[in-house]
Amino acid sequence: MAEVIFYEKPGCINNRKQKRLLQEAGHSVDARNLLTADWSPDSLRPYLGTDVSGWINKSHPDLKAGKLALDLNDPQAVLALLCADPLLIRRPLMEVSGQCLQGFDTEQIDRLIGLERLPDEDIETCPKSHGSDACRAESG
Repeated sequence: MAEVIFYEKPGCINNRKQKRLLQEAGHSVDARNLLTADWSPDSLRPYLGTDVSGWINKSHPDLKAGKLALDLNDPQAVLALLCADPLLIRRPLMEVSGQCLQGFDTEQIDRLIGLERLPDEDIETCPKSHGSDACRAESG
């Protein structure tokens, strides 16, 4: 089975469900705090895809409140903001067998390392984005 380095927001309900799926499939999960990791553009960039909008945690409080605007046409500026405020990073970030991934695409992960089961619910989109109080107990 695979060893997965899993950068999470501690207390995130979906990250907890994602780790459980990996563990149920027999994978070893090394959970790390996404918010306290020492990110630089060079260390973060391998996890990010080509679509800059996919890099962003759209549930970030300042984005939702309209207090923060990102220029998606300037990837370097967005990358610098992600490093300065890791809560802006769409999570989780994972490293599996030398491959870096962002987000929890269950079908991609199942193809890559195998999952025991695929969830019957969305475990990537933050419940906060649906107006739920599910993450209210979380910090930040």
